[in-house]
Amino acid sequence: MTQALKCRQAAPKKTTEKKPAPKKPATPRKAPARKGTKAASAKKTTKPASKAPARGSWLSRIGRWVFFSSLKLGLAILAVVFVMGIYLDNLVRDKFDGQLWDLPAVVYGRVLDLEPGQAVTLSEVRRELDTLQYQKVRTPQRAGEYSASSTRIELIRRPFEFEDGYESQRHVMLTFDDSGLRQVFDLGREKSLGYLRIEPKMLGMLGTKEGEQRIFTPRNEFPEVLVDALLATEDRDFYHHGGVSPMAILRAALVNLKAGRTVQGGSTLTQQLAKNIFLTRERSLWRKIQEAYIAIIIDYRYSKDRILEAYLNEVYLGQSGSREIHGFGLGARLYFGRPLQELRIDQLAMLVGMVKGPSYYNPWRHPERARDRRDLVLRLMLDQDILTGREYEQAATRKLDVQKQAVIASRQPAYFQLLQRELKEKVGNRFTPGVGLRIFSTLDPVSQQEAEQAVATWIPALEKKAGGEIETAMVAVDRHTGEIRAMIGGSRPGYAGFNRALDGRRQIGSLVKPAVYLSALRQPEQFSLATTLDDKPILLKGNQGSEWRPQNYDRKFRGQVPLYYALSRSLNVPTVNLGLKVGLDQVIHTLTDLGVSENEVPRLPSILLGAITLSPFEVSQMYQSLTSGGRRADQTALRAVVDRQGKMLYRHIPSGRQVVPEQAAWLTTYAMKQVVSQGTGRYLQPRFGWATLAGKTGTTDDTRDSWFVGADGREVVTVWIGRDDNKPVKLTGASGALRLYSGYLERRQPERLQLNWPQKLSTLKYHRLNNGTLGLDCRGEQSLPAWDPNGQLAAQCRESKPEGWIKEMFTW
Repeated sequence: MTQALKCRQAAPKKTTEKKPAPKKPATPRKAPARKGTKAASAKKTTKPASKAPARGSWLSRIGRWVFFSSLKLGLAILAVVFVMGIYLDNLVRDKFDGQLWDLPAVVYGRVLDLEPGQAVTLSEVRRELDTLQYQKVRTPQRAGEYSASSTRIELIRRPFEFEDGYESQRHVMLTFDDSGLRQVFDLGREKSLGYLRIEPKMLGMLGTKEGEQRIFTPRNEFPEVLVDALLATEDRDFYHHGGVSPMAILRAALVNLKAGRTVQGGSTLTQQLAKNIFLTRERSLWRKIQEAYIAIIIDYRYSKDRILEAYLNEVYLGQSGSREIHGFGLGARLYFGRPLQELRIDQLAMLVGMVKGPSYYNPWRHPERARDRRDLVLRLMLDQDILTGREYEQAATRKLDVQKQAVIASRQPAYFQLLQRELKEKVGNRFTPGVGLRIFSTLDPVSQQEAEQAVATWIPALEKKAGGEIETAMVAVDRHTGEIRAMIGGSRPGYAGFNRALDGRRQIGSLVKPAVYLSALRQPEQFSLATTLDDKPILLKGNQGSEWRPQNYDRKFRGQVPLYYALSRSLNVPTVNLGLKVGLDQVIHTLTDLGVSENEVPRLPSILLGAITLSPFEVSQMYQSLTSGGRRADQTALRAVVDRQGKMLYRHIPSGRQVVPEQAAWLTTYAMKQVVSQGTGRYLQPRFGWATLAGKTGTTDDTRDSWFVGADGREVVTVWIGRDDNKPVKLTGASGALRLYSGYLERRQPERLQLNWPQKLSTLKYHRLNNGTLGLDCRGEQSLPAWDPNGQLAAQCRESKPEGWIKEMFTW
């Protein structure tokens, strides 16, 4: 046994020996329960007791729930912010990459062309400059200023984008003598100029549907001191923040907390721009969030100067009537009547101060508030070294110097109605509202202003004579070009309504007579100014047994009278006799040649005394053709339409065509001069005899209509006075419309009416016979121009008298 044990011990070990497993701590093992024992029975029948939950387990589950819920909410918010960002980004880009606003069409008046030799006086040019709000100074230093002496005007003409291109400012000297403008000298280039254009007056705007107006101004045209003042007041960190300024918000919060109320806002200019363009004025947290988000997008997408340009054109600065005024460019014209670039530092500071509240700081209603706010802006500019102490003192001691009224331009509703009709007719679909077109009209702001003043003065006086309210209409047209210079549609020129100048059709009475006499003078071999006409009772019978017995206004008959005399005294009977001798067809033909629609003229003898219904606008066309030597130029209020890029959409080139013989028109105009010098219009002679005016009165039955047409070297003016209900006004052409025309000329000094002497006319002498008629007599006391195609009549008289006794040229 011992030997066997030794042998087992000496047995060799296995070569694949496993590493011993790590020892585990011994745990007491329970003896298995035997069958049948109580312990075994309990193991089978009793479940083990459940453990109590640990405190950390439910906190862990809550934490996990909060974490994942927050994660989901955060992801949802991020998704909403992302989607909202895409939407707002598209919204911003659609606006900023396109056209931010509907821009109205800006309407300008006529351009004043000046050239040496022109019959324009120094006072007329000064009046033009005053109307354009040029500042009279001792020595002009910048655009929009002028000085004047008795013979010279020195001015710096403003830069302007004319219909055919841009012209920079120009420093010139205008020299005048007794005949008019003698020289235009460019002081900058030191040379004489052949002509100079003075920029037109802005009349108003057309074509915006919204209740807001603005003039778009590029960033580089805003005065830098205005930009500095705005940033110093509203957003001094503009060039450093990303659209939203946390520092500004914190600073405002501290100021408001200290004051106990909201006295300062933390919005940047970019936020204000976002609110003004994209959002409402609702005060809510959601709107502020959108405002900030949009501001961040705008700042990311666009340059600071692009943002600033948009803000400077968008900011609200007050009201003009029912229209909101936006942008500093239009605000300058509303408050000061001048371009933004010409405003002083104190005026610019006032505009900047009004950004906070245009109504609260309205300089007309609350001048003290406006001045205090202006001075605060100036103080901020001083504190930030934008102004020196001296500049601050000069600016802070100035008055507000605002206009008398909150208007951008005086209203001309009658003229604008004509302009809109012409735009529709001549430009059509090429006139697109809201894209900032520029419309160059023919309106003369001086003529319009003086016409309105004449109406304001004379209509109340004439109403006393008429015994009640009356209405009026006026049309002033350029005698050569047919361009409408002024238009008034009623006794209250600034109010829109029924346009009597365009649509008020009334019988014209004696205004038709020059056309009757012109019809005769178109036949020079048969009729002359000296032709004898019968002034005797006449009876005309109609086809149906009706009778017509024309009477002179004074119910008198003179037997026989010369042709020119009958026209100058507006005699009815001689006119009817002449018209019947010439023929109704010839008279109607003459009327249509002068511009009257043939459909408006019935073929009845009564047309010879004015039984024709025309508007003042149509009458003015008739007389323009007549007094221009028979050259008809179609009337127009529209000169040109240009888009923002300078493309010409429409342009009217003034032109005329000869519609009646020059000599006949000339002789008729001469007879109309006799109307003023010795006939029914002689009220004008003592006042304006030097101007050798031509004119014609007109009165209809029972004095229902009072008419006058006057012509000087510049314009033909048609005036009508009457009642809308067609009741008598108890005013003749001489006692009514003529007085209003005279009041106009007192303000708008006329030009001398001078016409070129036509060929084949000579001045002949006549002797007045006992019966009042004229006989050709080289020794006669009466001189008249007459048709003398070969000059034989004048030659015969020269041979019978010493040479030089008769004028070959009649001086007008």
